[in-house]
Amino acid sequence: MKYKVLAVEDDKDIAEVIRLYLENEGYEVILAQDGLAGYELAKSDEINLAIVDIMLPKMNGYDLVKKIREMSNIPILILSARNLDSDKILGLDLGADDYLTKPFNPLELVARIKSNIRRYYSLGSKQEEAEPAGRTWQVGELILDEDSVTLTKAGQNVVITPTEYKMLSLFMKSPGKVFTKQQIYQEVNGECYVNDDNTLMVHISNLRDKIEDNPRAPKYIKNIRGIGYKIEKI
Repeated sequence: MKYKVLAVEDDKDIAEVIRLYLENEGYEVILAQDGLAGYELAKSDEINLAIVDIMLPKMNGYDLVKKIREMSNIPILILSARNLDSDKILGLDLGADDYLTKPFNPLELVARIKSNIRRYYSLGSKQEEAEPAGRTWQVGELILDEDSVTLTKAGQNVVITPTEYKMLSLFMKSPGKVFTKQQIYQEVNGECYVNDDNTLMVHISNLRDKIEDNPRAPKYIKNIRGIGYKIEKI
């Protein structure tokens, strides 16, 4: 299968670098120079992954991520010169799966795209084939339904991103088991990167905001200092 990548980038030189490296890896690349054009392409075409800059004309990258996420669960990677933790937290919280700052190494961008594609399409399909449809996992008031790919808490639907789903699935299948950061990276990305530590903490924080009664005193997801995370048996 030839995967189609939408790159929304207003800098023509950067856009051409993205196109060159991805086409060399066998991807089909569609370019858009503003957020509105990117949104229209995402609506009208079968896109497998989106690369989104934040500072875009006509529609900023944050709004574009929100609009794409409203209609699709495809992997979204933010590629931006904005490198503050608050920028990354906002992007991931709106539904992006990954965040890479400029200036960037094109080879790292390719590697991240490969891991996101593999996680969402290849690994996800294999997992579905290996496990019977309709399996559910429950911890306390949380119920994760693998058939419908949904999470509920006390009967109420909880909206989570694909990355958060992968992490929670890992935890809820083995309550009480401590997973190292490396194991979690492997589950959600297939590979590790130098700055994954910050990204992981953001995803954990976002999950706690969604599932905990009090995110500052979590009863579900616990941090095991110096090792990793687990979900408590409740």
